[in-house]
Amino acid sequence: MILTVLHKTCYEFATPVGGIIQSLRLTPARCEGQKIIDWSVDVPGAVMGALFRDGAGDYIQTVSLRNLTSTIEVTVSGTVETQDTAGVLRGYRERVPPRAYMRNTPRTEPNRAIRELFEDTLAGMETASALDRAHALASAVHKALPYIPGATHAHTTAAEAMNEGAGVCQDHTHVLIACAHLADLPARYVSGYLNATEDGTPHEASHAWAEVFIEGLGWVGFDASNETCPNEHYIRLGSGLDAQDAAPIRGLVLGGAEETMDVSVVIEAQQQ
Repeated sequence: MILTVLHKTCYEFATPVGGIIQSLRLTPARCEGQKIIDWSVDVPGAVMGALFRDGAGDYIQTVSLRNLTSTIEVTVSGTVETQDTAGVLRGYRERVPPRAYMRNTPRTEPNRAIRELFEDTLAGMETASALDRAHALASAVHKALPYIPGATHAHTTAAEAMNEGAGVCQDHTHVLIACAHLADLPARYVSGYLNATEDGTPHEASHAWAEVFIEGLGWVGFDASNETCPNEHYIRLGSGLDAQDAAPIRGLVLGGAEETMDVSVVIEAQQQ
């Protein structure tokens, strides 16, 4: 499948700020499931640092605006050829050992509700394979947290989402990571794009899912929001311990000011 991406993020400040430094994880890496045909990241007026690959295999680029400004706009555009690998991340270069992703953060720390979900789901599955247990956990998270936009916010933790009983892809991913860790399975947060849900409904937003490390198979993606594994409709951008760690844009503003952010993401499939 050929997917085109147009992703615009605009920050506006109530008063001019003295400068901005951002770390961008907005360039997909090549792997068996995705081939980059063309890709660009543009930040008008900014000094663009060199693109480099970190130990986790993700491409990072630093940008900075060193003068007074009231706005900053980041535009990502590109074309990617994708294929379905049944969720398995193949041909991806990284140096970080999988066990490094056993550490919880405040966003993925399990509470009693998450521990009960984990225990109830895997009861009687002691002899099941790690892959089957991971699938069972992803399905359980999907059922436990109905997808309700606006039910949570950007800083909601896995525990808080479980208490709310609803969430979005970020919450599903955090809860699944927490459950995987309880099952002694390394798991990480993945940010990227999704062209459409399985029923073909347009999906005009960035997306998130989890990857769980399965011995003998490698990293396998699980999208608990859609109860599926990533396929040719997905573009993988980067990963981390949680949503903050894997954020496509992280930054520092020089000089405090009230900030508003507007995001537009359009993913389209081209005929081959």
